[in-house]
Amino acid sequence: MTKPAQLDRAARDQDAGPERTGGMRNAGSPTPAVFPSPESMRPTLVGRDFVVSAGHPIVAQVMSEILANGGTAVDAGVAGGLLSNVVQVDMCNLGGVAPTLIRRADEDAIWCIDGVGSWGADVTLDAYLRRHDGAMPIGSSVGVVPAAFAAWCTALERFGTWRLRDVIAPAIDYARRGFPLDLRSAKAFELLGSGFKFYEGSRAIYWPHGRPPHPGEILVQEALADSLERLAAADTGTREEGIRAAHDLFYKGDMARELIAFHRETGGWLTEADMAAFQSRVSRAPSVTFRGWNVYTPGIVGQGPVMLQALGILERTPLEDFGRGSPDHLHMMAEAMKQGFAEREKYYVDPDFASITVETLLSSDHLDALRMEIGLDSVLPGAALSSAAGRGRCDTTYIAVTDAAGNVFSSMPSDTIDGAPICPALGYFVSPRGVQSRIDPAHPCAIAPNKRPRLTPAPAILHRPETGEILALGSPGGDMIVQAMVESTVDMIAFGITPQQAVESPRIATFSHPGSFYPHPAFPLRLAVEERVDPQIREELSRRGHDIYVWPAFEFDAGGISIAGYRKLDPTGVPVLVAAADPRRITYAAGR
Repeated sequence: MTKPAQLDRAARDQDAGPERTGGMRNAGSPTPAVFPSPESMRPTLVGRDFVVSAGHPIVAQVMSEILANGGTAVDAGVAGGLLSNVVQVDMCNLGGVAPTLIRRADEDAIWCIDGVGSWGADVTLDAYLRRHDGAMPIGSSVGVVPAAFAAWCTALERFGTWRLRDVIAPAIDYARRGFPLDLRSAKAFELLGSGFKFYEGSRAIYWPHGRPPHPGEILVQEALADSLERLAAADTGTREEGIRAAHDLFYKGDMARELIAFHRETGGWLTEADMAAFQSRVSRAPSVTFRGWNVYTPGIVGQGPVMLQALGILERTPLEDFGRGSPDHLHMMAEAMKQGFAEREKYYVDPDFASITVETLLSSDHLDALRMEIGLDSVLPGAALSSAAGRGRCDTTYIAVTDAAGNVFSSMPSDTIDGAPICPALGYFVSPRGVQSRIDPAHPCAIAPNKRPRLTPAPAILHRPETGEILALGSPGGDMIVQAMVESTVDMIAFGITPQQAVESPRIATFSHPGSFYPHPAFPLRLAVEERVDPQIREELSRRGHDIYVWPAFEFDAGGISIAGYRKLDPTGVPVLVAAADPRRITYAAGR
């Protein structure tokens, strides 16, 4: 029975008119009635002056501080890259790789810094196989010239405005004074310990108490701090002269000699001459068009064109008619990506050794032919001929920055600390990225002198010149990198959802291709599907021939997308600065 007081309150609310009803403004309403539920777990951030998104919260915060103090997106991005080599050393390294895309505010060109080094001039496949008994062991044996520091120097000198000693200062501080490990970073050091426990110097740094570090413990990297300070001290003279002097110290000076001596003592192939000859390559990034957007990645020295070819195929597919998340949508996504990976297996290689150009692979006729091979009710075999067991895990991180002027920085530094031993005197290692080369002489990516491995990190920039929208987009995750990026791109552009909704959406992943890391495991017809995908849709995909493998919701290995740039939030509005960060990892976005 309704009490008189409740009747009186309901009557007062009704008399108050519509401006007093609903939600918390109506004391008589037991549930909200004005605002809808959130469209995503985190908001799509909006900014006035800048936006950033990165693989670690500290990196996002420090990049924001540099932008707030007058730095450009490139200045902040280089600082973020160097800092990632300290606070996310479980995912990337100063001696690792760092493919990078940059767009300057005063031009529409998208520039690519390749960010990967080559095998030494003295290594041959026959010599390698003889030394290592026909296998590819982890460690210094797969070392290629470190490229990350050269990428940071090249980006800063050619496209930035700050001095190297200023952008490197946060990295020095966090290496010298340390930082507390969050839950997930501590877990990463525990897991990666199964690899670096064989390296005495690495174990002393990352397991200083003889055990995996606990959450909240401080990680200090004294030798790395010393090296960063040496590089900062080399920055004298003009801005450009200082950057070049630091570059020469790293690649030609005492630091190079110390690194190579340790590298060769531990089974590496590189020489001082290999280090001294290295320079970052800068070129125009290849692209395809998808629904009016130009999508850019690095070329076939990496797997970026898998994303471009998949989007080129999907440009020829009526996804919007299928409906977002439908079996047809997910099936076509999987098959388009499968085609891209099959192309990667046949053609992608250091362009100096390639039999075909990226322009040919992205040509309209070639993409038409790839699309025609896909059916809606059947699956392609992909490039996986047989199954093979994998070993360990490999990962990376990502940095996205856009400022109000329109400068855009998109970079994917990588190389995990279990891949090779840390040089105790320097605090970093020689990139073990050679593990992505092949020891099959018939394979296009077979080891050869001065040849770069075909790597997985592949940042992207999406640009819609007609509206002025532009987004830096990327993800960690090995062979998952380009798949997560394709899916988020399609969600935003074809289906019109917000950047944050896109990074939170359920993901799928094909593994019908040899994996990028030795021994190149393959899982024919496997389609991993996050459990948030409806079981009936999974059943339909299985009926079409996919071997369904169910991932948990928000699976770590499904990637960790970050986005930062200009995007319309309303079709009738103007682009505004936006950023998004994937909850699957510790990615974090910020803006002002």
